[in-house]
Amino acid sequence: MIYGIVVFPGSNCDYDAYQAIKSAGLGQAKYLWHDAADLGDCDLVILPGGFSYGDYLRAGAIARFSPIMRAVTRFAALGGPVIGICNGFQILLEAGLLPGAMRRNSGLRFICKDVYLKAENRDSIFTRGIPADKALRMPIAHAEGNYYGDAETLNDLKAKGRVAFRYCNSDGVIDSDSNPNGSVDNIAGIINDAGNVLGLMPHPERACDALLGSTDGRLIFESIGKAG
Repeated sequence: MIYGIVVFPGSNCDYDAYQAIKSAGLGQAKYLWHDAADLGDCDLVILPGGFSYGDYLRAGAIARFSPIMRAVTRFAALGGPVIGICNGFQILLEAGLLPGAMRRNSGLRFICKDVYLKAENRDSIFTRGIPADKALRMPIAHAEGNYYGDAETLNDLKAKGRVAFRYCNSDGVIDSDSNPNGSVDNIAGIINDAGNVLGLMPHPERACDALLGSTDGRLIFESIGKAG
């Protein structure tokens, strides 16, 4: 599998994603510059974390207009898998590829720490390899990770099993104490209606090597390679 990693001005997790794919032996990895007109031969696209275009206006608000996002939108419409991580999730929201919006963290501070996630929908291509009782440990690093959706959006996400991940404690219990940023309903990640676009605030690419404290992030990437 060939992973295409989009590089926007201000991205700072592009190399993290590249290194995670290579070191975990998950496939080939290549960079895609933000002004490219197409995705080449990529089988999966990663929109990495960082501060694309300095987060001017809002996080992801300018990056959504980058030329490559037209190619990403076409790719997703044809069923191609796309993962938006942190700032990448914010870009997917701004581009309308996922519903809802990001607000400032409830404490109005940048948060950088490890959290735990529970895979709520284990039937998606991104979660099918995750054990049912597994609480995934991986880091977050964001100031605008407070996911919000109105009642209609939330009802649709729940009814269609589109909530991919929720924040939980180390035992897998979902409660307010395990919510790091005030995200509505403890939502940490969602998928689109077709199930091929995932956005999540935690960083699986920073949890693919035991030296970093966790290899739980590999379960997300490895799930994609499993037979349906």
